[in-house]
Amino acid sequence: MIPLYDTIRPRRFPFINWLLILANAAVFWYELQLGEAALRDFIFTWGLIPGELMSNLQEEWLTVFTSMFLHGGWFHIISNMWVLYIFGDNIEERLGSTRYLLFYLLSGIAAAALQVFIMQGNSVPMIGASGAIAGVLGAYLISFPGSRIASLVPIFFIFTIVEIPAIIFLVFWFISQLYSGLFAMQGGSSSGIAWWAHIGGFIFGLIMVSFFRRRTAYRSY
Repeated sequence: MIPLYDTIRPRRFPFINWLLILANAAVFWYELQLGEAALRDFIFTWGLIPGELMSNLQEEWLTVFTSMFLHGGWFHIISNMWVLYIFGDNIEERLGSTRYLLFYLLSGIAAAALQVFIMQGNSVPMIGASGAIAGVLGAYLISFPGSRIASLVPIFFIFTIVEIPAIIFLVFWFISQLYSGLFAMQGGSSSGIAWWAHIGGFIFGLIMVSFFRRRTAYRSY
């Protein structure tokens, strides 16, 4: 299922959500200017390496944040920013801009923490915004379970657009991440995807969105 848009339109311009998208795009543009060797050094310097973070937290803690803005290719950044564009605006409106920014960063920290805990000795850099975005997805599930997500769905080898209830779309997504994470722990996957970061961010979003929500009246969906 490829999400295209959701059926809830925000009433305010999502300034922080767009700022996050532009920040990620700017860092990726910088990456494109680097040669192969320089890019590798850049990723290994600012990406989060679980083994190094665990052994030298005092010097490596900043990579928890910088790694959220690095991406490994066009598909990586486009897919992440597209999902953030679809789901982030409504969560920003629900939380308020300042709370949303803090929530997004803390989701990324929670995502990194679980991935590092599971893969403590790993020496491969973790990069990408997907852990933080997973927190946004968890928050969306709690905040707008009745929304519908228009998605491209393959039916008999033909893609068609289907509006899927957000609760079904997001629960299915989470189950797929959990399955992939457990499969990877058994040595069955070499995709390089930080599945447990997705899981950690999503669970954080589920639990913590209520604490960040503004105490004002909202429409029901």
